[in-house]
Amino acid sequence: MEKTLHKSLLYEEKQATKWFLGLFYGTLFIYDIIYFYLFPLLPWGLEDGIIPNIFDFILYLVLIGLIPVSYYLLNSNKPWLIKYTYFISYTSLNIVGEIVFYTSADVQYSSGNLVEVVIILFAPIFVNKKYFYTVFLGTTLKYLIVGLFLQSSEIVFPLVIVIILSIITYIILLRIISYVEAVMNSYDKQIEGIVKGIIATLELKDPYTRGHSERVAEYAMALATETGKFNKDELKYFYYACLLHDIGKIHIPDAILTKPGKLTNEEYSVVKEHPLVGAKAVQEVEGISANIDVVLHHHERWDGKGYPSNLKGKETPILARITAIADAFDAMTSSRSYRSALSLDDAYTRIVEGKGTQFDPDLVEIFKNVYPKWKQIHQKHNENNSIN
Repeated sequence: MEKTLHKSLLYEEKQATKWFLGLFYGTLFIYDIIYFYLFPLLPWGLEDGIIPNIFDFILYLVLIGLIPVSYYLLNSNKPWLIKYTYFISYTSLNIVGEIVFYTSADVQYSSGNLVEVVIILFAPIFVNKKYFYTVFLGTTLKYLIVGLFLQSSEIVFPLVIVIILSIITYIILLRIISYVEAVMNSYDKQIEGIVKGIIATLELKDPYTRGHSERVAEYAMALATETGKFNKDELKYFYYACLLHDIGKIHIPDAILTKPGKLTNEEYSVVKEHPLVGAKAVQEVEGISANIDVVLHHHERWDGKGYPSNLKGKETPILARITAIADAFDAMTSSRSYRSALSLDDAYTRIVEGKGTQFDPDLVEIFKNVYPKWKQIHQKHNENNSIN
């Protein structure tokens, strides 16, 4: 299966993290070698030379010890933790090291920390405001703490430099984010347009399902939102998958799909194939395939008597269980070629009665809370259909 959007973003985060680590270690060790060992050899170098103190060696040991941690986090698909781990570790050790060194040594405070400059300037590459704020506030706090302990005004100059660099970096970050959002919005509109075009084709084949996909998607979104388990992006792509939950019906012959009477066992077997057909249709569609379970398993039951896989209880993914309730509710409240629609309250009663047998009992309880929203959704679609 192709890389989903999530996998693509994870890959890019890993690549940015690797560049960050290379630049971090390269700057740290090359700069320190030049500062401690080559600079004193120059004609304008200090006569007594510059030697690393004990805290420099502690810093080196800690940072070297973080290499296997970084390797583990990369392999565990948690690259976002690495940049925070390095920044917090490096800044914390710098605070202690500078305070102890300058309070015990009779030298004037100075800060020529090139690594801090690299961290600040490199922050936009992660396209993450939270990380930028952490870097800016953490670095600023470091100089304020050091200045407070040393009772020195010498921290003002490096602090001003940090603020100026941070402003420049923030402007760059905002520009990058605006470009990314523009691309994402364009991408989302393209997906939505394609999805709605496919649905329109399906509705031409079966006019009785007109508006069904949109209503199911809106019902399911309301229920999924109420669970509090999903973020904005997860809900967005779940919505697209819901719109396509019945796409597999495109393979069902019209004679079966619009049959006014009861289906034979053979005809029902054909209908039961539509989740498998639909899953195959979307398995290569980036942005939809991540939620392929919604298409494949929205007819599973809590008691294991559903199809196509006879999954039981929580074996069925939660988004598919949510879609199952939304799909059943809309099916009951919509007219079909073989029966009239039930009232909303009758459908509500049947959903509640299906608690623990057909439907997830926990989700049924949440359904009770969102039922007023579902009534509004139903009314809105009825009004739109009347106008059209």
